[in-house]
Amino acid sequence: METIRIRRCTIGDETALSLLGQATFLESFAGMLDGNDILAHCANQHSVSVYLGWLEQNAYGVWIAEIQPGNAPIGYLVISPPNLPIADPQADDLEIKRIYLLSPFQGTGIGKRLMLEALDYAKHHNSRRLLLGVHSRNTNAIAFYQKLGYKIVGERKFKVGHHEYNDLVLALEI
Repeated sequence: METIRIRRCTIGDETALSLLGQATFLESFAGMLDGNDILAHCANQHSVSVYLGWLEQNAYGVWIAEIQPGNAPIGYLVISPPNLPIADPQADDLEIKRIYLLSPFQGTGIGKRLMLEALDYAKHHNSRRLLLGVHSRNTNAIAFYQKLGYKIVGERKFKVGHHEYNDLVLALEI
């Protein structure tokens, strides 16, 4: 029987995170965004060095979901200091910078488990609010976040490759 393990990432996980980041971003946005933009974004924003940089910083938390047996990575979450344009930024806000799960594992509760890791992390760091950005046309993700209690608090432009896209900014009061 398959089991899923979620664990906190450490230095050494950056290659798996980079590959998983690229795969899930391509899978999530193929057919929605320009293909060349997706490839450029993956090369720049999902490089091994980006993930290594996050793993080296105490201000970031990174988790990976792995399927057993074999420890194959199937999803991940990154939490960070906030970098979102909102009307009322708070000093203790945290941002879910990335949460992605390979499509065969969506709807199985793993995404919720990852989000609970972020919530526990935020509580441990005395944060009163979690923020995240989501593509405005990603209706499944928006519904998932709203089911968890997140509410729309703003909008932003998000650059992928050479184009800007519309994101919603959501928040969860803790």
